[in-house]
Amino acid sequence: MTQWTAKCTVTEPVQSLLEDIYRRLFEQYGPQHWWPGETPFEVMIGAVLTQSAAWKNVETAITNLKTTGLMSPAALRGKPSEEIAPLIRSTVYYNVKARKLKALVDYIGNACNDDLDRLFKKDVRQLRDELLAVWGVGEETADSILLYAANKPVFVIDAYTRRIINRIGIQPENDKYSAWQFLFMNNIPADIALFNEYHALLVRLGKETCRPKPLCSSCPLFDICLSAVA
Repeated sequence: MTQWTAKCTVTEPVQSLLEDIYRRLFEQYGPQHWWPGETPFEVMIGAVLTQSAAWKNVETAITNLKTTGLMSPAALRGKPSEEIAPLIRSTVYYNVKARKLKALVDYIGNACNDDLDRLFKKDVRQLRDELLAVWGVGEETADSILLYAANKPVFVIDAYTRRIINRIGIQPENDKYSAWQFLFMNNIPADIALFNEYHALLVRLGKETCRPKPLCSSCPLFDICLSAVA
């Protein structure tokens, strides 16, 4: 149990249902090999750029940063945000995101002198608090960094997860991020690989099938979803 998560009702049926959801999704889609990033730093950059952006557009931006030699904290710190912004234009809100990237690399420099191995040795609670104190880093972004870059056992909550689990009929005590996170982290084993794969599978389902206008007939969760429409 993590210290920052809010309380919600924990019952055996919820545990069984969450396990069943994972099993069905894994059987349908297989391993997702997520997060697509060559280095932990690239994962951190992607976690910021993917805010409100499709991943294919993030990949374009990351390629631009790589080809211009900016895929390192020091290189980004040495570049004005006005010169970074055009390179990440594909991700929308690119001017703001350029400033967010600058804030992130400033934090990395101050916190660990660009040594991410040293940074990631910090206690998960301390590291999460530090990330959340960085301008432009919210809970989903911080937890994506913790799980996918730092390999910490933290479950990431996003819009896909809320939509899918709500439609199935599972609800936390309230709609706060912490309550949603508690729902998962206290009902499934605290395993980094499981958290990684489960979140990635929910994203896959949310993108392909459980859309705002869902394609229920092709959903592997059809028969256990209270909102399913034939």
